[in-house]
Amino acid sequence: MVDDHQRWHGERLLETAAAALEKNGFPATVCASRDEALAYCLEAAQSAETIGFGGSMTLSELELAQKLASRGKHLLIHGRPGLTPAERREIMQQQLGCDLFFTGTNALTLDGKLVNIDATGNRVCSMAFGPQRVVVVAGVNKLCRDVDSALKRVKEVACPPNARRLGFNTPCAQTGVCSDCRSPQRICRITTIVDFQPRASAISVCLVNEPLGY
Repeated sequence: MVDDHQRWHGERLLETAAAALEKNGFPATVCASRDEALAYCLEAAQSAETIGFGGSMTLSELELAQKLASRGKHLLIHGRPGLTPAERREIMQQQLGCDLFFTGTNALTLDGKLVNIDATGNRVCSMAFGPQRVVVVAGVNKLCRDVDSALKRVKEVACPPNARRLGFNTPCAQTGVCSDCRSPQRICRITTIVDFQPRASAISVCLVNEPLGY
């Protein structure tokens, strides 16, 4: 249960992060709840015809894909059950040219940097270049003081449950603790830090005063 004092604290931190994001070139919006965030995303998607999705528990919790599908949008989701590896790869490539790409972020610093670790790289590639627009949705639980604490959060908080969720046989999926493994199924393969708005991209950030995702 989140009380008024926690909500106040989250709001202050999100406002700090939003101001830093704006200075770094990222339009940022603070939403008080996941319902507000969902409304923001639906509004952002109104003019988009093709919409890509990075693998994101945050977006799953918002049920954004279901809402957009009911509105007749063409969705590019590479995580759909039953796809062959070739079909998954084709969708990932199509995401690079979509009108709008929705994604979460593994961590977000108070000085306005987006920190992510990928296994394949399709998500971070689409964040940095390709789609006409990118919307990053981040719950208050993703906030970190700086890049060092953000990287620590990704390794220690986000990656173990993600590896387990995806069914990978990694040490962290068994123990819950990152061991910087050399497992063939290791998911920590590509680390990106987006410091400023990329030159050829249009990334905006939706900050939510509720915990979302891992």
